[in-house]
Amino acid sequence: MNWVELVGYVASGFVVLSFAMSSVVRIRSISLVGSVFYVAYGALIGSFPIILANATIVVFHCIALYKELGRKTELGATPIDPDAPFLTDFLHSHLDDIRKTQPEHETSSPDTAFVLMREGMPAGALLGTREGESLHVDLDYVLPAYRDSRLGTWLYSSRGSALRAHGIREVTATPTTEHQRSYLLHVGFEPRGEGLAKALA
Repeated sequence: MNWVELVGYVASGFVVLSFAMSSVVRIRSISLVGSVFYVAYGALIGSFPIILANATIVVFHCIALYKELGRKTELGATPIDPDAPFLTDFLHSHLDDIRKTQPEHETSSPDTAFVLMREGMPAGALLGTREGESLHVDLDYVLPAYRDSRLGTWLYSSRGSALRAHGIREVTATPTTEHQRSYLLHVGFEPRGEGLAKALA
């Protein structure tokens, strides 16, 4: 096997690897790298069809990633009754995934809930207990396909947070897993006492 064939194998490897991803962003990012390698491979073997097809795929992936990570994606947080059948069914269908990072959810009694929306479709849920202008987060769950998107950052944005529209000026949380703690720190929460908090100024 020469180095030209190696480029082709690397391209194939990235494309195959993309199918193992659950996140939309990761799928497109890894497939994008594979397509770039395929363009290089096509150039090395002098195959214009391979170059044309994969160059087009590169453009499509770049446009999709721009929409996914840019400001054009339509996001929303719709209030819902914590006991609403739709929310109950949604959480039950993803319970195994929720237990991996937020097992304490099943012992909480939230009085406030939001369905997180992306492009008009349910992408997650936020449940908590409210006290005045403060919301203690009991569950912040996003479907695996959208965990690399900007949904979490948008939700807790200091200035443009959707929660502010509902009179919430502060969010607190007491994560019990390192995964959830790392996520909350990433979206702007700061240590406070035994938990984390963020002001939505």
